[in-house]
Amino acid sequence: MNRFIIAVVAGVMTAGVAQAGVTEDDLNNDQANTSQVVTNGMGRHLQRYSPLDTLNKDNVQNLFPVWAFSLGGEKQRGQETQPLIYDGVMYITGSYSRVYAIDLKTGEEIWQYDARLPEGILPCCDVVNRGGAIYGDNFYFGTLDARIVALDLKTGDVKWRKKIADYKAGYSYTAAPLIVDGLVITGNSGGEFGIVGEVQARNAETGELVWTRPVIEGHMGTLNGEESTMTGELNATWPGDMWKTGGGATWLGGSYDHDTDTLVFGTGNPAPWNSHLRNAGTPTEGNAGDNLYAASRIGIDPASGEIKWHFQTTPREGWDYDGVNEVVAYTDRDGNKRFATADRNGFFYVLNREDGKFVSATPFVKDITWASGIDDTGRPIFIEDNRPGNPADAADGKKGSVVFSSPGFLGGKNWMPMAFSQNTGNFYVPSNEWGMDIWNEPITYKKGAAYLGSGFTIKPNYEDHIGSLKAIDPDTGELKWEFKNEAPLWGGVMTTAGGLVFTGTPEGKFIAFDDETGEQLWSFQTGSGIVGQPVTWEMDGEQYVSIISGWGGAVPLWGGEVAKKVNYLNQGGTVWTFKLPKQLAAAN
Repeated sequence: MNRFIIAVVAGVMTAGVAQAGVTEDDLNNDQANTSQVVTNGMGRHLQRYSPLDTLNKDNVQNLFPVWAFSLGGEKQRGQETQPLIYDGVMYITGSYSRVYAIDLKTGEEIWQYDARLPEGILPCCDVVNRGGAIYGDNFYFGTLDARIVALDLKTGDVKWRKKIADYKAGYSYTAAPLIVDGLVITGNSGGEFGIVGEVQARNAETGELVWTRPVIEGHMGTLNGEESTMTGELNATWPGDMWKTGGGATWLGGSYDHDTDTLVFGTGNPAPWNSHLRNAGTPTEGNAGDNLYAASRIGIDPASGEIKWHFQTTPREGWDYDGVNEVVAYTDRDGNKRFATADRNGFFYVLNREDGKFVSATPFVKDITWASGIDDTGRPIFIEDNRPGNPADAADGKKGSVVFSSPGFLGGKNWMPMAFSQNTGNFYVPSNEWGMDIWNEPITYKKGAAYLGSGFTIKPNYEDHIGSLKAIDPDTGELKWEFKNEAPLWGGVMTTAGGLVFTGTPEGKFIAFDDETGEQLWSFQTGSGIVGQPVTWEMDGEQYVSIISGWGGAVPLWGGEVAKKVNYLNQGGTVWTFKLPKQLAAAN
């Protein structure tokens, strides 16, 4: 008897006793329980793989829409949420820090929560929200004014609301929280404002802080209200006082590896972008100028907040190659426990799950100009001529030499989550082929003001496409197939045991691919660009798939020449839900 059936039987036997709601066991086994989706990533390992195979390559053409839910109003900016499915209800977040509870069978609204945002919020890259978390009878999500809110699942009433950081200093929050052992784990956003990246853990019932872990060296962590340990070693890799405004925002949230009991968070760009201002050494002098732990992946003890290990993908980073991209726990074909991450810098990394040690790295975009490769230790082999120049070397001291860098600062892959298939053993990576002209400028820190010290113009590398969905063998780095898209890809990917890969395009198409060949098997025009994250589940013996449609995000705001290519795309805000009816499940 499986775990879900046991839970149902127990509920019948204890009629009249309130259900405990979502438990740690539910979170840990989310991938296996196909009747619900209670974690961001369809499992805290972020594989985004469903064992459902009712919907498959032979019958996916019979998938059709059953309801659509409009987010309504005029708040139709980028919609990047992943739906959560629990107890007959879908929970989604929307732009401008909104939450909706929707009846799964009818698509009708049950309740809505709209955060009262103050004037003067400073979101870097659109007013998006990437989803929430469920634990017990609460729904948790973050807001653009850098708060974490707990809502009652049934009513949407506020249980508690806590401040993560000061929005007036440039902090915000857009990621889905992570729940581990009764703790709500959050990161922070705001790397373009000279903030300090941090991971925080709170008691899920009360919202009270349990521990904090800054990710820039020199800052002190806390545990149970007391100072704990310093992150790194003061001034080991940062000059002077620059660590105090060192960036490293943990803006995409984290994953959890149950096997090693480790939180894994990525950290963003060091601040400012102008690397010459914070370079205390050269690449030949050990790690003196690396600016730890920015542009890194960090393993954290969930009970104490202590750092277990770190791996820095881009030392002394100077191109805005954030290291925040998701880290996915998986087991390779030889039975090795691995982490995989596709970095903004254009390389696909495999790490050992036990200690975060480097295993391999291969390029997953075609044109990488800033490094010639990755050495045996995992450190990039820099191409010094393709580092943006030092303004101090310019005759007027105002603008360093301009270089063309690829990928562009929006990355070979940005926030949009990749997926792993247990069916093929491959990863499916949404990527973009673009570059940029970039130069450095003088800059000084001012609270609440942009802290870049760089200028840039992003450009497509190819005439026929920017977006590229790639099937990658993590054991070899081999590209198995590629789907090219004219506009940049900015939405999430999902795989299923039915041999399907789902993702969407800014042009509005929601597409199902053959996981082995890349053949397009089905598509549906949603009416607006897709930058959200698909999910699938089963209800009453039928398989359902949902995606949110609503164009926006960073591309139209920061995309330069690329933005001009997609300025015709319509905004929106609609959740589309599809199903495969029982009578058509066997049809092909």
